[in-house]
Amino acid sequence: MTTGSAIPRRWLLQSGAALLLPAGLPSARAQGVASGAVLRVGPDHPLKTLAAAAAQAKAGQTIEVQAGDYAADVALWSADDLTLRAVGGRVRMLAKGAHAQGKGIFVTTGKRMTIEGFDFVGARVPDRNGAGIRLERGSLTLRDCRFQDNENGLLAANDGSIELRIEACDFGTIAPGEGRTHNCYVGGIGRLTVIGSYFHHGASGHLLKTRAAVNHIFYNRLTDETGRASFELEFPNGGVALVMGNVIQQSATTENFHLIAYGSEGLTNRRNELHLINNTLVDRRPAGGVYLRMSQQAQKLRLINNLLCGKHELPGGPDREQHHNYFVELDSFVDPDRYDFRLRAGSPLIGRAVDPGVVDGQSMRPAMQYQHPCALKEAPAGTAYSPGAFQV
Repeated sequence: MTTGSAIPRRWLLQSGAALLLPAGLPSARAQGVASGAVLRVGPDHPLKTLAAAAAQAKAGQTIEVQAGDYAADVALWSADDLTLRAVGGRVRMLAKGAHAQGKGIFVTTGKRMTIEGFDFVGARVPDRNGAGIRLERGSLTLRDCRFQDNENGLLAANDGSIELRIEACDFGTIAPGEGRTHNCYVGGIGRLTVIGSYFHHGASGHLLKTRAAVNHIFYNRLTDETGRASFELEFPNGGVALVMGNVIQQSATTENFHLIAYGSEGLTNRRNELHLINNTLVDRRPAGGVYLRMSQQAQKLRLINNLLCGKHELPGGPDREQHHNYFVELDSFVDPDRYDFRLRAGSPLIGRAVDPGVVDGQSMRPAMQYQHPCALKEAPAGTAYSPGAFQV
């Protein structure tokens, strides 16, 4: 991917959005926004810091931030309808020991906020629960953002009115901690959407943990690689979880048997359904791990069109819709040591998937697939419909 606000073209997303803006985003003036609504931040502008911009920002403004490093420049963002956009390259927010409200580099409370092209690096706070971004209230869209060496990449509060959307983001190597460190930890919010993103190299915590009531986890790569993550993906309180087109890999050095866990801390949502469709699950744990730890009290579980590499065991249950899942070996993939988990040409599994239907108006047949790093591409037209995260 390119830097700044560039987003892969033709992202036909299936989760509440039609088409993302293309790479050449129009200027604020071209979009009909008055020039006075734009704040410009950076060494070449009167506003030098993000903290100063946050103090001045008014609802509806765009903050254009000059590319570069911003050290110990932490901020609370409270105005509604703000857009923070990197200009001319990446904006790197380096904590360097500073934090907002003892919580993280950015704390956000405004509605409909968007952040594009930012890196959040090195968040540390006294209670060891520091985050690159702490989402406390409102709603937030992250696009083309990166999180590195934080105690938590992103940490969202417990508030059913919050909505969080993550597009093309990298939740990278996490800081060593005491089990509280998660690459991304989402509290009991109303809705979480994660698309085209990369979660990797955990340290005791989970790659992605979410208590949201509704979760759309589409076309991502959650690969612990050489990390020490616990769960790769966890829904501790259940909820509606649509998990489609993801590569999920457990490392040989994992600190937990399970790749995916659902309802492990009790089901607290009105609807509790897991739809695990067209994913590629790879377990590299030498003693063999468990693909899914599932609460028996969930109302619905559907496992369809998944590829499973590792232990040849996927326990059934009386209320599970479970079919067209295939156990494979590592040599079934193009280059597993480089995390290329496409089926090899000529695989007998090509064309062996079935239409998984629609959930809440959302088609569960993949139209896209993850492309590394942090991008999407359309599933090839005219090809046979196959199990797993990739159509070949």
